[in-house]
Amino acid sequence: MSEIITVQDFYKDASLLIPERIQKEIGHFNIFRTEEIVKISKGKMPYNRRSYYKISLIIGKSRAEYADKVIEIEDNALLFATPQIPYNYHPLTDKQAGIFCIFSEDFFRQSYTGLPISDFPVFQPGGNPIFFLNSEKIEEVKMIFGKMMKELESDYAFKYDLIRNYIIELIHTGQKLQPVSGLHIETNATRRVSSLFMELLERQFPLEPPHQKLRLRSAKDYADQLSIHVNYLNKVLKELTGKTTTALILERIVQEAKILLKHTDWNISEIAYCLGFEEPAHFNNLFKKHTSLTPKTFRG
Repeated sequence: MSEIITVQDFYKDASLLIPERIQKEIGHFNIFRTEEIVKISKGKMPYNRRSYYKISLIIGKSRAEYADKVIEIEDNALLFATPQIPYNYHPLTDKQAGIFCIFSEDFFRQSYTGLPISDFPVFQPGGNPIFFLNSEKIEEVKMIFGKMMKELESDYAFKYDLIRNYIIELIHTGQKLQPVSGLHIETNATRRVSSLFMELLERQFPLEPPHQKLRLRSAKDYADQLSIHVNYLNKVLKELTGKTTTALILERIVQEAKILLKHTDWNISEIAYCLGFEEPAHFNNLFKKHTSLTPKTFRG
């Protein structure tokens, strides 16, 4: 798998001048009109992880590849992209419009919420990152992006505080389109343990070279890392997600397997090894159990 694309890479790939202040900023934020970037970059965007967050208003028929999913967008959508998950965007017509902003975790960290951005459901692994918009919602989203652009061009001393508020407004706009069951955020020790577990799980990826091996593989590995009993970890995760620790680990391993099968040229034995399987046959059996396909069939 290719290297993670940085903010600087984004500017180079889009043939844009890298802002002189970018290395001096505490965090980074910028906003762009989609049609201008598509015109410059000819619609090409490599499928990969990026080191920054991105919120996009997509107007026009297109296809989004997100982790192991392919999502067809017929008209208007709001897309939330996170550094943890690789994604790609393919315009399918010449009539592309919309707007998007990119920002770093450091930029958002200065907001008043006190929550890490990864705690918001729209940015959590396994969630739904794309929301289809009706005419009323699209005008609401356009208005928020318009406020961002206006503030970015202003000389107001506290403009970035306002922009962070607009980012939060976009996040809540997306989250209100999710079922209530997907948005419950605990504020106690239970939520904290769950959040730390998910952070540990995601931190293991991406697996870059084929010889890199998954370090934490079992529920006990994670419990030991968190200095809690494995039964307590299972209880917490079962309460919040309805799934056991082992089930969540295996789901994430299968998701990564799909990504590696589709977007690398590693052979199946190499993929099995780096995901923690000593025998390729064990990997094949697990993958087929979760997808009803063998790794070879899935790769096509």
